[in-house]
Amino acid sequence: MHSAAVTAEGDHIRWVELPGRDPARVYVHGLGATSPAYFTATAVHPLLAGHRSLLVDLLGHGHSDRPTTFAYTLEDHADALAAALRTADVAGAELVAHSMGGSVAVVLAARHPELVSRLVLVDANLDPLPRVPGTSGSSGIAAYTEEEFVSGAWREVRDRVGAHWWSTMRLAGLEALHRSATHLVRGTIPTMRELLLTLPIPRAFLHPEADGTFPGSAELRASGVLLTAIPDCGHNIMLDNPEAFARAVSEALAPEAGPTGGSL
Repeated sequence: MHSAAVTAEGDHIRWVELPGRDPARVYVHGLGATSPAYFTATAVHPLLAGHRSLLVDLLGHGHSDRPTTFAYTLEDHADALAAALRTADVAGAELVAHSMGGSVAVVLAARHPELVSRLVLVDANLDPLPRVPGTSGSSGIAAYTEEEFVSGAWREVRDRVGAHWWSTMRLAGLEALHRSATHLVRGTIPTMRELLLTLPIPRAFLHPEADGTFPGSAELRASGVLLTAIPDCGHNIMLDNPEAFARAVSEALAPEAGPTGGSL
C-alpha cells in the first residue's frame, strides 16, 4: 500500500502497487467502488501482467481518506489523482478506468496531459444524466439533497444497490459519495464526451454488448476512439467477463491499436 497527500489539508490518496516495467498502468474504479477489488485480477492477468500497476482509490473511496471539506467535483478528483501520480513519479501512464473513474480519467487527460499516454474507458459516463429518485447509482443518489442523504437516505441506497455494490460503497464517505454522484450527473463543461473527442492520445471505450450500439459511436470512431462491445456482461465488465475484458484491454493497449472495433 502506498499513499500521497493530495490536498492542502494533507488528505491522502492510497493505492496498491504492483512492480513492473513502464509505462505504468493506472486502474481507476467507479462510484462507490475500490480499485483493488475491481481490478486486481485484470492487472495480474497473463495478457496484462508485467507493467508497473497502480490500483488507485479516489479520494473519499476505499482505502483513501474521506475529507468532508473536499468538493468531489470531477475536476477535483482529477487534480487529486494527478497529485498522487506525481508523488508516485508516474508520467505517460496508461489509464484503465471504469464508470465514474472513466469520467475522472478523461478530465485528468485534458487537464494534465503529461500524465496520460493512453485511455481505456470501461462503460464510462460521458454525458450529464438526469436525477431519478428511487434508482440505483449516481442518478438516484443525486436525487437526494446532501442533508437528506447523510442523515439517513443512504440506507435506502444501501437497500437498492444490493450486497455486492454495498460491500465497497460502504467504505466511501457519505459526503464523498453524494457529492461525487451529484457532480457526475452534472458533468463537466465541455462535457466528458466533448473532451474525449479532442484528446490527442490513443483512446478505447469498452461497453456491454447487451446494451446495443453505444450512443454517439460514429462520432467517437471518427475521432479515433476504438469501440469494443463485450459479450456476456453488465456494467461491471471486468467482474462479469474477466477473460474477454483482459483480452479487450490488452488489444486496446497494443501499440498497433487503431480506431476499429467490434465484439469479442
